[in-house]
Amino acid sequence: MPPDSWKERLSYVSDGGYFEMDEEECGGVPVRLFLTPSLLDELEDSVCAQIVTATRFPGVKLVVVTPDVHHGYGVPVGCAIVSDPDDGAVALGPVGFDIGCGMVSLRSDVPAEAATEERRVAFNRAVMQRVNMGVGERGVSHLAGIGRPEFERLIRGGADYYTATHGERIDRTKAERNCIPVDDRWQIPASRADRGIGQLGSLGAGNHFIELQRSEQSKTLFVQIHTGSRGFGHGLAEHYFHVAKDEQPDVIRHLDEAWFAPQSPRRWEYLAAVAAGGNYAIINRLVIAEEVSAAFRQVFRADLELVYEISHNLVQREWHPEFGWVNVHRKGATRAFPARHPQLEGTPWFDTGHPVLIPGSNRDWSYILRPTDSAKSAYTVNHGAGRRMSRTAAKKQLDQQVVNREYREAGIVVNVDRRVPIDESAAAYKSSKSVIAAITRAGLAEVEHRLWPLASLKGL
Repeated sequence: MPPDSWKERLSYVSDGGYFEMDEEECGGVPVRLFLTPSLLDELEDSVCAQIVTATRFPGVKLVVVTPDVHHGYGVPVGCAIVSDPDDGAVALGPVGFDIGCGMVSLRSDVPAEAATEERRVAFNRAVMQRVNMGVGERGVSHLAGIGRPEFERLIRGGADYYTATHGERIDRTKAERNCIPVDDRWQIPASRADRGIGQLGSLGAGNHFIELQRSEQSKTLFVQIHTGSRGFGHGLAEHYFHVAKDEQPDVIRHLDEAWFAPQSPRRWEYLAAVAAGGNYAIINRLVIAEEVSAAFRQVFRADLELVYEISHNLVQREWHPEFGWVNVHRKGATRAFPARHPQLEGTPWFDTGHPVLIPGSNRDWSYILRPTDSAKSAYTVNHGAGRRMSRTAAKKQLDQQVVNREYREAGIVVNVDRRVPIDESAAAYKSSKSVIAAITRAGLAEVEHRLWPLASLKGL
């Protein structure tokens, strides 16, 4: 497929708010791209081949491309792959290395004007005293020294076990879930996953963050947290990529295209590993939210309340009205169940749909959405703004002093030293407004809160 013409061959479905690829070029698999014309125009041509790769896993019924899409590992970051749960492949690239990465949103009744510059710095300092950030950093003190047996109980029991054993400092009744069941037969493989045992309650680096924000709607303070399964999830993914490729060496030519067939004797192991990695990520976000809440209470003398907590980067069994029961792989994308979705029954969200947490860059708006007509996107929307510049390009093209000055002028306090990680600065990301416009234009969700960053915490 010539890269200079693939965009011209797309057709626009006006009543759906998305572009379609020619099914003949995708093996008969429908592909829906929820993009505006300008986002499509800016999209790297290399994404085309990765979309086609996503359609070629056995048993795929639909591929959805979200508006934050960019070049990824094997398949694009910002896509959902819907497949047959029994006869289809379980693919690894569409889950990725940060298994269960996700978001937390917390809110308060504190007026936004209470976040003076002095208090923004104090908040960042208080959080950094409680939460380690960066590559390889250790977790919180009460978990950093746990042994292997207790760690096993945590990753199998998820937040239910954590709160029963270590206490509950925030109300989790509004979270997406507390635990993903892990097959009793599964054991942690001999792998680099052991790196994660001492990292529970640490943020990590890259695009992970903690951010103090003000809501344009309520004029009060919010906090968002983005992190995942740290070295544990990465080690599990690394291990099973090689297991899958070694199982079908004549079929899987490239590691980033690895998948498990329905008859694979190791498929169940990978699904159990994804569940364990997802539980780790849920606990990790819970622990960080507890520490951030303590820091907020110290600085603002008020409590934070959970808005929602949700996982990305999973393969999950879900009900879809068009396809029935399916597996949905979400790579850098987030679930968006609207009101009355059967899998929301028994939750606080059955009559409203659950909140969708969409971060922008740390010098741009973030959003809390509410899903509406999202069945056509496989109940999926973007999980952020999406990169428009690689880390290498950002480091080469952006000027550190200019970037630092732009953040100071915007009143955004980054860490305590105010030095902005240049590869995570605003210029490296798409405009969140343009990305959200694609979602609202397609009728997938509506905006409940626009959140502007006041203080940003990033690991290096």
